[in-house]
Amino acid sequence: MRIFVDECVDWRLARDIAGHEVTTAHEMGWASLKNGELLARASSQFDVFLTVDRNLSFQQNLPTFDIAVVVLRSSSNRLVDLQRLVPDLLASLEAAKPGGVTYVGV
Repeated sequence: MRIFVDECVDWRLARDIAGHEVTTAHEMGWASLKNGELLARASSQFDVFLTVDRNLSFQQNLPTFDIAVVVLRSSSNRLVDLQRLVPDLLASLEAAKPGGVTYVGV
């Protein structure tokens, strides 16, 4: 599965997402793009958009994008806190559907 990691997620988390092709916003040169344009670009090249932005589903019309959105919910955005969610993230990827949002964590 091709996973795009939003700029608000610590890029080092990509190393922990084993068995998938993981690319960050910084690697793509998309770090400064707004969410709508970012989702449009990512949907043409990736299967999953990984973010910690809990408001994304309220700010964007996700069904219009051909990409599944996975939102990590943690007590903080620190790498150590996000790493605790990786097993649940990996388990949730197959169920994530394009145009929908899946929440992982508290």
